[in-house]
Amino acid sequence: MNISNCYWYFTGVLTPRFCDEVIKHALSQKEDMAITGGYGRNRDLKKKPLNKEEVQNLKYKRNSDITWLNDTWIYKEIHPYIRKANKAAGWNFQWDRSESCQFTKYKHNQYYDWHTDSWPKPYEKEGPEKGKIRKLSVTCQLTDGSEYQGGELEFDHKNYEPHMRDESQHVLKAKEILPKGSIIVFPSFIWHRVKPVTMGTRYSLVLWNLGWPFK
Repeated sequence: MNISNCYWYFTGVLTPRFCDEVIKHALSQKEDMAITGGYGRNRDLKKKPLNKEEVQNLKYKRNSDITWLNDTWIYKEIHPYIRKANKAAGWNFQWDRSESCQFTKYKHNQYYDWHTDSWPKPYEKEGPEKGKIRKLSVTCQLTDGSEYQGGELEFDHKNYEPHMRDESQHVLKAKEILPKGSIIVFPSFIWHRVKPVTMGTRYSLVLWNLGWPFK
């Protein structure tokens, strides 16, 4: 799908108090190792945890710690910005539901390599998500960029011939969201990554928003 904007941002719109409350709330909850891809969709990790080899393979792609949140006060604060971005960026995607929020902690040497948030096909499990796909992803910057080094959020639009790819030309660095309380919204099929944190800790909040498949 060709689009003119691969992301839309709002700089410093969430108050420091809101960001600090989210961090405090998340750090008081159970923390899990972040997983990705088929590890989350194809197995029940509570019944059968990842073995040593699977953990090692997973960390080639992703290394971070997460906590799941689904508090109404968090959605209420963020949803208006998703609607504004969806319209302002010209996407106008239909969406009607959000998944649980993912609070992510990136410590020293932690990262998330190139990936997209969308799945190959709609959700199949019974429930309100059945038949829907991820359409809009959101990342909220809970830590000011001055409090850590590395951990850059980057995008690759991939609207070019593959053999012409030049990372120095095609990778977009989302520096606009470095201030604490910034929000970035982007289509879930856009490739993105979080580079390794080299100093300090980066806290972020990620939210995926679902709708019926594109027609």
